[in-house]
Amino acid sequence: MKKILLLFVLVGFMSCDIGGDDGPSFQLELMSITSVNIPDQFTFGETHEITVNYLRPNGCHEFNNFIFQPDGNTRTVAVVDTVYDDPNCSPNAVDASVSFDFRVVSNEPYIFQFYQGSTQTGEDQYLIIEVPVVD
Repeated sequence: MKKILLLFVLVGFMSCDIGGDDGPSFQLELMSITSVNIPDQFTFGETHEITVNYLRPNGCHEFNNFIFQPDGNTRTVAVVDTVYDDPNCSPNAVDASVSFDFRVVSNEPYIFQFYQGSTQTGEDQYLIIEVPVVD
């Protein structure tokens, strides 16, 4: 996950406004996943939809992308939001759901680690779910 944070630092430096234009400014932010809708089992060779739920703190947040880190049959998954610097955004928090398709290419169980934020000491926390694969 430290690689992901380094990526955000690099993106932050690259997105600095040096042109002085009046376009919208924004930053990228890792969001804490609150829950996941995932099948109880996968079928080898098929594609399954996985839905993650998270809280957008206000109307300035908009889904940007997922970050995936594969390691064998372990997949670390994080949600990235674009956060716009706009004083007119709604201050209301919104429950959000976003999905991705996962293709099963191994007969071994998959372990998903869904990023849920960091502790005050900086330790990353994950919702860990193991999904068996059937033929």
